[in-house]
This record gives sequence, structure tokens and C-alpha cells, in this order.
Amino acid sequence: MNQLIIIVGPTAVGKSALGIDLARSINGEIISADSVQVYRELNIGSAKPGLREQQNIPHHLIDFLNPDQPYTAAQFQLEAAVLIKSIRERGRVPILLGGTGLYVRALLDNYRFMEGGSSHLRKKWQDFLAEEGKEALFAALQQYDPQSAARLHPNDVFRVIRALEVYELTGQTLSSQRPAPENSYPALADSVIYVGLNAPREILYQRINQRSEQMLTEGLLAETREILGKGYSPQLKPLQSIGYRHAIWHLQGLVTREEMLRLLQRDTRHFAKRQLTWFRRDPRIKWYDITQTSIENIVEKISLTCTVSKSRVKLMNNQVIE
Repeated sequence: MNQLIIIVGPTAVGKSALGIDLARSINGEIISADSVQVYRELNIGSAKPGLREQQNIPHHLIDFLNPDQPYTAAQFQLEAAVLIKSIRERGRVPILLGGTGLYVRALLDNYRFMEGGSSHLRKKWQDFLAEEGKEALFAALQQYDPQSAARLHPNDVFRVIRALEVYELTGQTLSSQRPAPENSYPALADSVIYVGLNAPREILYQRINQRSEQMLTEGLLAETREILGKGYSPQLKPLQSIGYRHAIWHLQGLVTREEMLRLLQRDTRHFAKRQLTWFRRDPRIKWYDITQTSIENIVEKISLTCTVSKSRVKLMNNQVIE
């Protein structure tokens, strides 16, 4: 059975717990769709599953790059497709798990990506950023590619620069390289189960605040200090992600520990809101409220759906008419 299960949702909502319990229940393997968990050494700040959580459950696309190695949605698209095929060939179920919406959509809707790039144009916009600031950089994107500007946050300067680079290099907007909105939501194949986890805002924000405190307790500052001590630039894209950039601010003496925690919690809440905005655009997702349906019940429901889908395929192969 060519089953594929996709689990999405905002940070701290419980995707990893569901994915691991589900993998144990249906003989699955987890493919991480997280743009920071791909990096070695970035463990606490990325909420990467620990060795105990990974016990007996194969995890893919985590811990395979150094922090200074670039990684793109196009690379994820190709590598995840290969993994899904190989997991299925082993008679197991691939479970795509994560909160990086672009990765999920790139794979599911077969986004078209421009290959390569231009280091000259990239440097041009990086210099523009240094001289004019991120507000002016974002204003340039709004002028050249308003669709991408509506999707991106002004602080996400890496993707803003990428969109400007694509426009200058090809004469086409980055958004034009993706499916048109009317073609963005093709019907899912019967073999794909696409679910989302959510919670009331006050519950989700409470979980985010608790996770932020837990990251500090577990050693986020020490982890960040060790990474920087190995010579990695604090300007690297993964080190500018939520958690690590906040730790760097404190280590550089820019904010107190208390202010760092406050900003970390605030920015993570904002990030969760953007994740939900992204995923809610997709009507194919079946949503579960974790305060209304337990993880155990969600596992049971998904497992039952897998069983029903397999039975249907078996009947079709035997040419049995229901």
C-alpha cells in the first residue's frame, strides 16, 4: 500500500509525540519536514527528537548537515520523494512530520524550483540590506514581487533576498514558479492522510512559553556557545532561527537572560501564528484540537483509516465490487 501520512501544525502543539506514537502503531518511519532539524548540533533550539524518542523509530532528514551548509525546499522535495519510495518498498509507512509549510507544500504539490542562482546578485542585495536596512529591502520585494512579499515576513531577509535574486535572474517572480492558486489544492490521492494539530490560542501559547523555559533549562545557551566556539558565524541562516538568534543576543551582551526569554516566547508565538495562517489556507487538512481529542484517539483514528485504505486496495486488486 502506497500510504503517506502528513502531520502539520504550529510549533509546540505535539506533532512529534503524535508522529512517534503513530509510527509505533502502524510500522512507520518519520521524515522530518523541519528546516532547522536538518543541522547537526542544533538540537535544543530546534526541538529535535532525542535519542530516547528516536528509539526503534527510524527518523530521516535530521542531523545530516553542518550549520554552514545551505539547504533548500527544492533539496527537501527531492530527498523526501526518494525516502518515501524507499520506505514504502520496505513495507513500512512514511510519516511526514513538521512545521515548515513550504517543505510540505513543495513535496505534496510538486512545486517547480529554479536551479542554481547568482552569487553576484545575492551579494548585491546583501549589500543593499547592510546599507539601507530590512525595511527598504522588503519594500523592494513589494515592488517587484508583491505575491511573495504578502507571503514572507520582513525579518525573513534570507527568503526576501532569494525572491529578489530570482526576479533579477529570470525576469519572473518567485511566486510564478509555484502552482497558480486555482491549481494549488489538487485532490489528495486515497493513499495520503493529511492531518493538522491545533489547540485554543491560550493553550498553545502556554505550551510555547513552557517549551521556551524548558529549552533554557536544558542548556540552549551552552549549546549555542559551543556552536559559536567552533567558528560558525552567528549570521548563518540556521543560527538566525528562533531560539538561536535569541541566545546569541544574550551571549553578545545585547539583552539580559530575562529579556531574552521574553523575546523568545513572543517571537515563537508570532511564528506559530504564521504557521497556522499558512496551513489554514489548505482545505485538504483534517484538523484535530488536542484539547478535544487525545493523541491516543488521533493515533487510533489514523490507524483505522490506514486499515480501511489497505482493505479497499486489496478489494480492487481482487476485482471485488463493493
